[in-house]
Amino acid sequence: MNQTLQPVYAGRTGSADVVAQRNRVLRNTYWLLALSMIPTVLGAWIGVATGITATMSPGISLIVFLGGAFGLMFAIERTKNSAVGVPVLLGFTFFMGLMLSRLIGAVLGFSNGTGLIMTAFTGTALVFFGMATMSTVIKRDLSNMGKWLFIGVIMLLVAGIANVFIQSGPLMITVSVLAIGIFSLFILHDLKRVRDGEETNYITATLGVYLSLFNVFQSLLALLGIFGGNSD
Repeated sequence: MNQTLQPVYAGRTGSADVVAQRNRVLRNTYWLLALSMIPTVLGAWIGVATGITATMSPGISLIVFLGGAFGLMFAIERTKNSAVGVPVLLGFTFFMGLMLSRLIGAVLGFSNGTGLIMTAFTGTALVFFGMATMSTVIKRDLSNMGKWLFIGVIMLLVAGIANVFIQSGPLMITVSVLAIGIFSLFILHDLKRVRDGEETNYITATLGVYLSLFNVFQSLLALLGIFGGNSD
């Protein structure tokens, strides 16, 4: 009888350990994501206060953004399994906040700028909680969705870079709307991967969700500035 019970008990213990590990990764992801908002806000505040990004031309700003973002993401990938990974990630979020300050400064130029920023923040929070809730409800595997979303991101990146030089209002609106949809689905995809045990590194998971939230917020804020900005 003991020989029969031992494999069953071991199987249940192993299953419980797997669930505990997934919950731990998800919990750490949420905590680190919340922590990452602090350097983001700090970077945005410094950028607005100093005007450091506003003085850059669109071309220089694009080069600095792409170089800094991809360089820091490479550093995060190299350090994700060490104690240095978290500080590097927080440094990345500070840089992203700094680069976001150009848009925030422009929106603050409107008389209702503060309200627009709060609306964009609220909208982003609703998207996050909505996708997080859906990740707990949906049972099907969403891993195949990732490659299609990645193709969409590449198209958005190309269109966004082109619009730096074209300066087309309709193209900017189109890119912003598509970005909200694509990156909202990316939040769902990334959180579902953690819940399914496909992503076991909370630093990598946090980076993915953070980038999606950043792009949703930025796109919402851009649209609100275009359609809701009051210059009176």
